[in-house]
Amino acid sequence: MEPVIAIVGRPNVGKSTLFNRLTRSREALVDDRPGVTRDRLYAHVRHENRSFSIVDTGGFEDSASDPLAQKVKAQVLSAIEESDGIVFVVDGREGILPLDQDIARMLRPYEKKVYVAINKIDGPELENLVTEFYALGFPNLFAISAAHGYGIRALLEKILEDLPEAPAVKDNTQAIKVAVVGKPNVGKSSLINRILGSDRLVVSELPGTTRDSVDIHFEWKGKQYSFIDTAGIRRRTRVKEKIEKFSVIKALKSLQRCHLACVLIDATEGVTDQDARICGYALERGKAIVVVISKWDLVKHEQAKKRELERSLDRQLDFLSFAPKVRTSALTGEGIASLFQKIGAVYAEFSRSVKTAEVNRVLKEIVGRHPPAMVGRKRPTFSYASQVDTRPPTFVVFVNRPEWVQSAYERYLLNQFRAKLGFTLTPIRLVFKKKKK
Repeated sequence: MEPVIAIVGRPNVGKSTLFNRLTRSREALVDDRPGVTRDRLYAHVRHENRSFSIVDTGGFEDSASDPLAQKVKAQVLSAIEESDGIVFVVDGREGILPLDQDIARMLRPYEKKVYVAINKIDGPELENLVTEFYALGFPNLFAISAAHGYGIRALLEKILEDLPEAPAVKDNTQAIKVAVVGKPNVGKSSLINRILGSDRLVVSELPGTTRDSVDIHFEWKGKQYSFIDTAGIRRRTRVKEKIEKFSVIKALKSLQRCHLACVLIDATEGVTDQDARICGYALERGKAIVVVISKWDLVKHEQAKKRELERSLDRQLDFLSFAPKVRTSALTGEGIASLFQKIGAVYAEFSRSVKTAEVNRVLKEIVGRHPPAMVGRKRPTFSYASQVDTRPPTFVVFVNRPEWVQSAYERYLLNQFRAKLGFTLTPIRLVFKKKKK
């Protein structure tokens, strides 16, 4: 699981500019809906085969009379609580302001690594401005220019030097690793408790690899499972209002090391934007997915609510048409057996390999029936394909000009590969490579 670094600081010191600089080679996940304070930004940072997750927070203002400022403060405190390290951004040209000192005092009790990023230092001739910032009480000072990239490499290398290596997912064929994820209060704990309360289970509980997860190992009808549980495993915090985006960080951590994600959707609410984002995170990471409709007992006899739920599933999760959907009730136990049946079927597809001859037969058939569009006076020519990986099933397709393969045709190939090769329940990946002469 990847460590988490939080970016904090007062308003207008360059936090978002630094975030964009650090994540420039990765796609940041942005929620631009009007929310608690401002846009919610979180992404992966990769540097020389190492990576960590990074969280941008709103500008900290300690104003008891401003409700908006108090919500931002709660957001910042939640980020600090969840993080493994903190980048404290200050303005090198303005010097230390009282609000910087307030933030420094707030950070000290957490006893976490703090990296003071002294921004707007555009070159070595301005590094004399750094000395003043030792008064904040943190030894790790870095002169940077978030806008121009000066000093960023030194900051990154120090962060990665201090952070633990993120453990890789072990290829444990004996146990299916399932992350149970979803927004707060969607029923994750209730579902897991219902499963663990069954007489058919042999349960052992072991501490997981991070402070906020527990791996629950058990057997169901002869098969081994390891559920990665983030529900209710939260450290106590002085912040009563937990900001929604930090539940997403926990989902991201769990998704980092699972085979399959059970994404819970509250039947009484339908699919929210937050639910769709979590599903999107799982899909981007190439995970198999089962959509679990929780609290089904509360709507199963309400026809209008059922229709609205179905509409929201079709509308919000249209990109997950392949993922099975299971309706469950932690109260009655309805759907639990079906859930394990779906997990087993999805995992079997997720782990399946197809012989190269069959892959090429299918490629020839689908391209012959519907050739790609012309680019100018020529069209892409597909030579052959083979499966190169599982979990997710990944296929390399060799073509004379990969850049000529249009996105619509790529979707066509993806859907046809899934249908004709029997991957109807799991995501697959296609990688187009130029054929060597």
